[in-house]
Amino acid sequence: MSQIENPDSHLTAVKWRFPAVHPEGRKFTVIAGVITLAMFWLLPDIFGWLMVGVTIWVAAFFRDPVRTTPLDPKYVIAPADGLVTMIAKVPPPPELRGEGGLTDPEMVRVSMFMSVFDVHINRTPIAGIIRKIAYVPGKFLNADLDKASEDNERQHFLVEREDGVKIGFTQIAGLVARRILAEAEEGQVVKAGERVGLIRFGSRVDVYLPLGTGSRVLLGQRTIAGETVIAELGVDRSVAGRSE
Repeated sequence: MSQIENPDSHLTAVKWRFPAVHPEGRKFTVIAGVITLAMFWLLPDIFGWLMVGVTIWVAAFFRDPVRTTPLDPKYVIAPADGLVTMIAKVPPPPELRGEGGLTDPEMVRVSMFMSVFDVHINRTPIAGIIRKIAYVPGKFLNADLDKASEDNERQHFLVEREDGVKIGFTQIAGLVARRILAEAEEGQVVKAGERVGLIRFGSRVDVYLPLGTGSRVLLGQRTIAGETVIAELGVDRSVAGRSE
């Protein structure tokens, strides 16, 4: 049986609380709040109330909720909140291939699309050492398209476990995403489910599973970053079909 990691596990009871706002979002929330006050001052109240809604949405977009992560080392954890839009066998990204990188000629890629209403903080799918972070400039096509993994602005991560197993995952910008942020660096030791970055305003994250490991999630299923188990290393129990 796997264990779980919860920052509040030392407590005998946990009450619901508003999620914290990520530091990257605080300036945007303040700017939206200032514009809201200006609209109440200069324009009819209806415009001010509309901006109140926008300000709330901005704060919610950058929310940083507490997550409870399974600690079984065989589990691959979802790095993003979102909708599973693609599961396909593809070659690994060129930036992560080769000596010291991903060597399987073909891997299972699980793609999670984040809408503007999802939490956009991304987390590492396994515990280990970040061996490589590679940023690639590119276009801002719809992140839900298959070619976005090759054409869009993106940032690749390669994480290696103690036993040498490597997992690659990629942050991909979308139509309205204009900034990919890494909050980790090469050589850093990370725990499964640890925060490693975020993408602003709608995007996608791909995870590359090694040979012999199949997806445990279905097309159309929603994932929770740091909590949903998307695969078990060395186990191919891929289920045909899609979530309804």
